[in-house]
Amino acid sequence: MTRISFRSLALQLGRILLLGSVGLASAAVHAAAPPQAQAAFKLGTFESQGRTFVGLVLRDTVIVDFAAAHAAIRTPASSVAAPSDMKDLINRYDAGIRERILQVVALVNSTPPTQRLPYVYQLKDLRVRPPIMYPGKLLNVAVNYRDHDTEMRGVRDMGVPLNNGPGAPPPGTKSATAIWERAPDDKRWNPYMFLKAPSAIIADGETILIPPGRKMVDWECEMGVVVGKTASRVPLAQAANHIFGYTLENDVSDREGRGDTRYGSDWMMGKSHDTFAPMGPFIVPKEFVPNPQNINIRFSLNGQVLQEDNSALMIHNVFEQIVYASNIMTLQVGDVIATGTPGGVGNARKPPIFFKDGDLSVCTYEGIGTLTNPVKAL
Repeated sequence: MTRISFRSLALQLGRILLLGSVGLASAAVHAAAPPQAQAAFKLGTFESQGRTFVGLVLRDTVIVDFAAAHAAIRTPASSVAAPSDMKDLINRYDAGIRERILQVVALVNSTPPTQRLPYVYQLKDLRVRPPIMYPGKLLNVAVNYRDHDTEMRGVRDMGVPLNNGPGAPPPGTKSATAIWERAPDDKRWNPYMFLKAPSAIIADGETILIPPGRKMVDWECEMGVVVGKTASRVPLAQAANHIFGYTLENDVSDREGRGDTRYGSDWMMGKSHDTFAPMGPFIVPKEFVPNPQNINIRFSLNGQVLQEDNSALMIHNVFEQIVYASNIMTLQVGDVIATGTPGGVGNARKPPIFFKDGDLSVCTYEGIGTLTNPVKAL
């Protein structure tokens, strides 16, 4: 069987398993979607001459200073206050901000290119900042793609017999009482999340720094879910209501370990070095993402494609991740959940591949964006 046909079959199987696992409440959300269309607008945070502002992103190249445009445009007028930052925009998105954004976008798009608007910039002329500065919580989901599960079993003992299939639960798995209740026919392991320090966040174009003396720094190209409403103990049928939109995160990972086996894995050392959470470049509101479980993924290192997959192969979908996380802690507006990485990480390759000085990391989720970061060894 060719590699292409295997991947096609794997994607179909992933979609079937996904639909079977989440029940009728969310089945319609996961049905096959048309190809990703160009978003009417994206959102980002930018800097010009020392001033930081929330921008509307058109066609991935044109940036509108939203506050400046909002103040300048009098026809139509608006009584909505301009957002102070991205969290404020998200918090008031459905209270007049979205309507005003659409008015601004319509005016900018109808303005002849020869007429320069003082609040419109070219992306190349601005400094891109992390879209949210900064999430109160940055959650990441471990081993949440079927092919990533398979490859990581070749690196370390995952506690699951190889013949049980990807995502299968270790022997003896049961519900996490009052947090993750397993359905009788659920053939997947329970979700696994960890916190990553918001201080690790850098923007698109900024440099991933390899810490001194660490030789095994790896990539994980992931889609980030941006929380839009406070979420506490959210049922699955309501999870979509708490999502604002989607961004990207590269979950950079130090695989070298701590030199002992004390308490198992050291997630802080492995995940929270400075610069280990490139994020952005933009946020796509959820209305422009018809199906987050059918998005093509590609990661390249120095032009070589090393991850190529589809979000259909997630073990736990984005809505289930909202449920699980919100049953542990209250999610706040602007929090981000990075939803796991597909197969193709460097640590699982034979021989392994790790970041080195001078590398260029490029993570793409179709329709969401492309996150590009150079790498430098300290």
